[in-house]
Amino acid sequence: MTGPPVGETSAAPTEADLEAYSRAVAGVHERLAPSVASLRVTRRTRAGHVPAGAGSGVALTGDGFLLTSAHVVAGSGRGGRATFVDGRELAFDIVGSDPLSDLAVLRAEAAALTPAELGDAERLRVGQLVVAIGNPHGFAGSVTAGVVSALGRSLPARAGEAGRVIDNVIQTDAALNPGNSGGALADSRGRVVGVNTAVAGVGLGLAVPIDEINRGVIAALMTEGRMRRAHLGIAGGPRPLPPAARERLGRDSGVEVVEVTPGSPAERAGVRPEDLIVELGGRPVTSVGDLQRLMVAELIGTRVPVQVLRRGQVTELELVPIELTTKEPERPRRR
Repeated sequence: MTGPPVGETSAAPTEADLEAYSRAVAGVHERLAPSVASLRVTRRTRAGHVPAGAGSGVALTGDGFLLTSAHVVAGSGRGGRATFVDGRELAFDIVGSDPLSDLAVLRAEAAALTPAELGDAERLRVGQLVVAIGNPHGFAGSVTAGVVSALGRSLPARAGEAGRVIDNVIQTDAALNPGNSGGALADSRGRVVGVNTAVAGVGLGLAVPIDEINRGVIAALMTEGRMRRAHLGIAGGPRPLPPAARERLGRDSGVEVVEVTPGSPAERAGVRPEDLIVELGGRPVTSVGDLQRLMVAELIGTRVPVQVLRRGQVTELELVPIELTTKEPERPRRR
């Protein structure tokens, strides 16, 4: 084991180290800032368009598609204007929004945008340099830098009566402030690896990752205007498998069913509270994240085999998932 002699500390960063760091951050800003917009969100009312919020967005394509956070543009009858660092101010409409991943796609009334390059959050490492670019407190094109302070965080999301956990959220100490939401979190090469979504405390920012799952969400929003998900109708959590089942199935955990929604696909299939779901559609289920990743649109309306562990025995069931609805429940009208 090597290290500095006892009583000494490791060498402080040299001027060359600081210069290299500065060049990296400046390079990311130079490359990515033209792709990041300041968003002013408006809401249509009988009196006209009124301010309804602000945030940031990232150009996805040259012909006007922008990526932002769903909560930035949440609500009906909303649109707004996107301002870029070159001074252009463009009207935009909402193409699609998915509150359960906190992602939304907009379309600006212009071509010749500078699209950002999307990276891969799955390749990030704790301690890696990241740069946030956005519109904090209305200051367009602001840049802050820091490191990936943790990976694999979870963030709860709701839409109407539907709930979901956003997986693999990126935690960073790059300073984020109100208005950064929807802006870019980039790696040292200027590739967007996350969409800034929340400020969880001083020196604690969270970003929705750009990974395989969320690339699919973005593509669905661009082409269909919505993200369709299958729904089973259960609430559950992870639970270790008993030793005998662990040896037999070759895995350590499953998802324990805590609650079954009346009339749901799970109830009709015979799923019960305290069942442990260990396989769905021929794929192993060891966590709630596994179950969520399997809830793809292709399962809606199809017969899917499910294995549950019940009183120590593996039971084979079959269910037909329905589409997850994110509509708000109807409220009784006031008389």
